[in-house]
Amino acid sequence: MKERLRLEIFAGAGAAGILIWLLFSNPFIGMADSGDFLRVLLVAGLDYNPAAVSYEDRFFNWSHSVFAYDSIRGAYITSQLIPVYAARTIGWIFDQSVFHIRFLGALYSLLLITAVYLIVRAGRQYSLSASFMLAAGLLFMFLDVRYTVYFNSFYAEPVSFLFLLLTVAAGLWLAHQEKPTTRVVLFFFFCIFMLVCSKLQNTPLGIIFALYGLRLLQLRWDLSWRRFVLWGCSVLFALSALLYTFAPDQFKHINLYQTVFYGILNESPDVEGDLRDLGLPEKLAVNAGTNYFQSDAPIKQDSPEMKADFYDRMSHGKVLLYYATHPQRLITLLDRAAERGVYLEVTYLGNYEKGEGKPALADVYTYSGWSSFKAEYMPRSLLFIVLFYAAFYAVCVVEWIRSRSQSVRMTAELLMLVGFIGVFSFVVPVLGDGLADIEKHLFLYNVTFDMMLLASAAWLVHRVAVLVGDRRGRRRSVYGSYRI
Repeated sequence: MKERLRLEIFAGAGAAGILIWLLFSNPFIGMADSGDFLRVLLVAGLDYNPAAVSYEDRFFNWSHSVFAYDSIRGAYITSQLIPVYAARTIGWIFDQSVFHIRFLGALYSLLLITAVYLIVRAGRQYSLSASFMLAAGLLFMFLDVRYTVYFNSFYAEPVSFLFLLLTVAAGLWLAHQEKPTTRVVLFFFFCIFMLVCSKLQNTPLGIIFALYGLRLLQLRWDLSWRRFVLWGCSVLFALSALLYTFAPDQFKHINLYQTVFYGILNESPDVEGDLRDLGLPEKLAVNAGTNYFQSDAPIKQDSPEMKADFYDRMSHGKVLLYYATHPQRLITLLDRAAERGVYLEVTYLGNYEKGEGKPALADVYTYSGWSSFKAEYMPRSLLFIVLFYAAFYAVCVVEWIRSRSQSVRMTAELLMLVGFIGVFSFVVPVLGDGLADIEKHLFLYNVTFDMMLLASAAWLVHRVAVLVGDRRGRRRSVYGSYRI
């Protein structure tokens, strides 16, 4: 019993040890900037270290451990700014000359340790074997360097990753409380807010979570609880809708361009025919297969001609209509995404600082067992994903039906919600960005897939342990009756 009660502490300590080894020892590792950092840096009052002045030094090839303090410029709304501001404030207290990004990595690490602790603690509500499986799986899968190397960067991926884990942890906490408290449900809604507002592509999930939040009304029947939950759902719904509605036009233009030219028209057997079906002029065919950030596109992506012929005529609704009438094209793209979605490694972004003496674009492979296993052995087809999801949902539905326990039912519902986020995070990047940067854009899908896989393993271990325990119990009962 004592080991069982303290397993979550051992798991948290193990996570802390791995993170210190990976992120806070030498050499420094992080993620190079693909051009996404600047919008966060501007709003956070940071800039590149003046020593890194060339394009090659700043982007793609090497990561950076220090940044310069600057005034706040621009406007970019994202929940990612909350941990960035917190880390900037702490960093300023310790060193006012430069900002060390390891302060941000330390903050993210604390959040991951908390998630590990809470999820392992929730697992012990079922059995010691399930809790052990969760502890081992979390340390092996989610401490993998392909996940944690993002912590030393200004990408939004760590926020999505960490707060999805924490949302599940908070949901499990609520499910197992005899009388759920407003403190825990507030934590639950805060984690959802951080998840859905971290990236533009996540904002529609807020509406789904707001609807799921109504499920919490059944946990208590007093008026104060119901008001609190309804307020939480309403605010979450409104924030998600507003953030998506008022997203900068530039982001929407980028997504539309990637969707059409690097998605639908990329390797299309009939480019002109696809353009006609989309209601676009055939002269745009010269840009087929290009992405928004290419400098050699025949028609410049931000030119007045492109605005009149493409941006003013195109919408995501038309993209959905196109795929609804051309389902095979969507299936083909999704199958290609499935083939590349097993890779957590982003090969066009370096992980080391230039001063470490590594070549440009050098990758780190320390503690990459899980990501290497996935890349080498995980099936790479849309059919495998469909079959896995079908089996996962079948088990969740059976467990929900056979159990009268509210905690078990809520756990099954929460896991099915994770599965839905996985489907969303797999399909939306293809619809919204085509195959551009697909490995990076499928990051959240990989998180949900690994969560589902780990939950399945914990369930299986738990069921085997229960079966073995039942057999031993029956055997003892038979022997006892015989002796009597």
